[in-house]
Amino acid sequence: MYLSDSDQTAPSGTVPTLFEAIVRTRCVEATYNGGRVILAPHVAFTRHGEVYVGATTIERDGVPPKEEKLGLFKLAGLGGFTLADRGFTPSNVFDPADERFAAETLLAVERTAA
Repeated sequence: MYLSDSDQTAPSGTVPTLFEAIVRTRCVEATYNGGRVILAPHVAFTRHGEVYVGATTIERDGVPPKEEKLGLFKLAGLGGFTLADRGFTPSNVFDPADERFAAETLLAVERTAA
């Protein structure tokens, strides 16, 4: 017996959601340090057995950041982690070879050649 796409349920949880966001270049929404954030996740990696995300902040409590930078967030510290209806373009501030995560990268966005 063969299963159709409608017979299969997609994995759920924060890690599958994070992977989907990275692959599809979609933003995620979460609560971080008591505030609501919209993040553009560029990389998922592990450190000491925990999953982290490297992301640029699109908004924090409805306000865009003053400068663009790649922040590192422990995935377990992001509450209410959900996929947003908003896409993003991979940022030039993301360096896949960054020593903070390069050795333990699980998944990262791909930049298209300009």
